[in-house]
Amino acid sequence: MYELELLEPTKELEAAIMEYRQEYILNGEKINGSLGLVHYDDYSEWLEKVNKTQKAETSPLGVATTTYFSIRKSDGKIIGTIQLRHDLTDELREHGGHIGYGVRPSERGKGYGKQQLMLVLDIARQMGIQKVMISCTKDNIASRQTAISCGGVLARENIYKDLEQQIFWINLQ
Repeated sequence: MYELELLEPTKELEAAIMEYRQEYILNGEKINGSLGLVHYDDYSEWLEKVNKTQKAETSPLGVATTTYFSIRKSDGKIIGTIQLRHDLTDELREHGGHIGYGVRPSERGKGYGKQQLMLVLDIARQMGIQKVMISCTKDNIASRQTAISCGGVLARENIYKDLEQQIFWINLQ
């Protein structure tokens, strides 16, 4: 049984999401899987972007995308973010993938990354996505291990923005 549940961002989650954002800022990190949350002081502006991204025709990514927060059931604390792109553009197929995710700095190393990825893989399966692509920098051991632990198979390596990147595919059939 999962300790986490996935929730889409809402106005009601604003305080918890902004507190989550602050932890990343204090650690000098970006927030993967969050549509650039770290760059938004105005929650409503960010939430509007999230809502636009849910439809391919209004998404700046060119594909419908759903952003989730993983919430620990026992205390309601936001543990991570995970984003599911419903399809891939040529650019996403080369360097991005279907899924981006992150776990808040204070909760890393506890298995939450795998839990939230498994939850979003269930959603992808329900949507009829047959296989998903995940990319990470080669030095991101935690992300690599999370992808592999959920069935990810290394397909290739490349260079993206001067960083070594690994591309994994997870078969959902």
